[in-house]
Amino acid sequence: MRPVRIAFLLAMLGAAQAQAGMFDDEEARRQVSDLKIKTEARFDQQGKAQLDLASQIQRQAEEIARLRGQIETLNYELETAKKRQQDFYLDLDTRLRKFETAPTVNASPEAGTAPAKPTGDPAKETQDYEAALNLFKLAKYKEAASGFAAFVQKYPDSQLAPNAQYWMGNAWYAQRDCKKAIEAQSIVTSKYADSPKAPDAWLAIATCQQEMGNPGGVKRSLETVISKYPSSPAAETAQQRLKKK
Repeated sequence: MRPVRIAFLLAMLGAAQAQAGMFDDEEARRQVSDLKIKTEARFDQQGKAQLDLASQIQRQAEEIARLRGQIETLNYELETAKKRQQDFYLDLDTRLRKFETAPTVNASPEAGTAPAKPTGDPAKETQDYEAALNLFKLAKYKEAASGFAAFVQKYPDSQLAPNAQYWMGNAWYAQRDCKKAIEAQSIVTSKYADSPKAPDAWLAIATCQQEMGNPGGVKRSLETVISKYPSSPAAETAQQRLKKK
């Protein structure tokens, strides 16, 4: 009887071990399945995050390209406006010079006034002035500044001297040298204070002062234009610039 009982116990033990093995396999499969689901979910989240990041990068790149295009357009418009303004002043300079250098009618000998004596060679003065002005038109600002400096040194009493001094200042400003530009324009406002170029020189000084971060100087220069040359076009420009401050 005892051997039968032992055999029965051994059979029960084997069945229990088999059942335990079956449960262990099912638990392992369940854990593997859970891990797979969690891993796939994590990959899905990472993939979605990467897609969102790629989309954001693409939108930012498009926005940067759009802003770059706007900046390029604004720069082009600014340069075009500067070129138009420069051409306007050059044309105006040419027109005014024709009036300034026009021969005046002298009083008759009967009136007791002797004809005015010509000073220098007007043709040579005009030629030298035009040479420097043409350099400026060609954007050869360094050479233009030297040409205008040579002109005012050679013809200090010429009717074109204020113009040459003024354009010398503009040539320095075009080279982004505001210090020398102010020095040149200051000579126009002092030595040639009665010249039509004097109020424009004050405006040019104000522009340089603004770029140099001197708001007080800008205000004083603009107010000087208005007080000393109230009827000039430069005075109207000065008033508009003061209103914007």
